[in-house]
Amino acid sequence: MSVLAAVLALVAAAVHVYIFVLESVWWTTPRGRAVFGTTEAQAADTRQLAFNQGFYNLFLAVIAAAGAIALLIGQPAVGAALVIAGCGSMVSAGAVLFASDRTKARPAFVQLTVPLVAVVAVAISLV
Repeated sequence: MSVLAAVLALVAAAVHVYIFVLESVWWTTPRGRAVFGTTEAQAADTRQLAFNQGFYNLFLAVIAAAGAIALLIGQPAVGAALVIAGCGSMVSAGAVLFASDRTKARPAFVQLTVPLVAVVAVAISLV
């Protein structure tokens, strides 16, 4: 079960690296604006906020990936702690997105589904 948790944590990390790129690198590009539904002016006005938020997503990805690696190299306590911290934060952020704006249900569930399953898998692996 810990291998499954590690794989899922790595998938969740990859999704959050992509979100980092969207928010911190592509925010003002046509692709970034299309994903987030912003105008050119809105993207320019919120660029600094998005840049900062993108790094939050990158840091969560790093934590989850470090946990996955720890699980895979036989460090279950460290790995579980990091996967739960990183993926648990991803789940929480997705839940906040959903609760704050129901029109964002799809991106919220993209953000939280795989990390949630990773947390459940790592919890089961500890039993």
